[in-house]
Amino acid sequence: MDQNAKIYVAGHRGLVGSALVKNLQAKGYSNLVLRTHAELDLTDQAATEAFFASEKPDYVFLAAAKVGGIHANNEYPAEFIRDNLAIQTNIIHAAWKHQVKRLMFLGSSCIYPKQAPQPMKEDSLLTGPLEPTNRPYALAKIAGIEMCWSYNRQYCTKYLAVMPTNLYGPGDNYHPENSHVIPALIRKFHEAKISNAPTVTVWGTGTPRREFLYSEDMADACVFLMNLPDEKYDSLLGSDEAKTGKFEPPLVNIGVGEDVTIKELAEMVKQAVGYSGEIVFDSTKPDGTARKLMDVGKLHSMDWRNETNLKTGLGISYADFLSD
Repeated sequence: MDQNAKIYVAGHRGLVGSALVKNLQAKGYSNLVLRTHAELDLTDQAATEAFFASEKPDYVFLAAAKVGGIHANNEYPAEFIRDNLAIQTNIIHAAWKHQVKRLMFLGSSCIYPKQAPQPMKEDSLLTGPLEPTNRPYALAKIAGIEMCWSYNRQYCTKYLAVMPTNLYGPGDNYHPENSHVIPALIRKFHEAKISNAPTVTVWGTGTPRREFLYSEDMADACVFLMNLPDEKYDSLLGSDEAKTGKFEPPLVNIGVGEDVTIKELAEMVKQAVGYSGEIVFDSTKPDGTARKLMDVGKLHSMDWRNETNLKTGLGISYADFLSD
């Protein structure tokens, strides 16, 4: 990407989008196009089309999405599939219509089957049933990958889907019910610390294993991929299965390649927050998938690796929570 290229970051106020903006600005990209939800409703096809017609961005990072944890996914399945399908459909089509050079679609590791072999490779996509607690969201994201793939095949576009593992970091959503596991735990342990509560209850058994990636490392990987030379970048855009006989979606996993149990995570958050009470696990609550570890061999083969370990990242995240 040329330093003066016009870059649209959709969803720039979220955890992913804000990290992307910070990374791009640090690398000298100043011609960023940003719109809040109040300024541009991406579920509105006409409004999205008018925006692309007016701004004509060169590159697009599609980080806008309706996201949440297990509780939010269970409570609002209709919104999760409807809003995400609308957002990505409107942006991907408008990007093609207005000749965007490259588009990056950001998804989630929940696209992979519940029983996918671990670590999960990109070709595990569509090989089995999904985790029911977030299936509507996952199906929307799978549709986004397929849409990128279809436009690449039919229109020779350069749309790449990246699937980050579980993310955390500055600008996270710390809502007590609708947040992901790390921000939810940070809030829980902080409130228990302030109130001198003797125990903190954590959902599930504590045995599931999860991989966590610091959001600013994720952003760095995305910008790294978007800046690959044509030959390398084009090799990631998926093949036409009808011609090659190979299932090769335009998909790259972004992760760290190692995981921890929820129990280990809870202990680390407890330490980061400075809480001195006990942790109690509520086994009547859902655990979700037993393990979700990404195979990051494709990304590592291109010489990119994360820089921030989990302990350091949790300390930064707690400081961010306190600054809100």
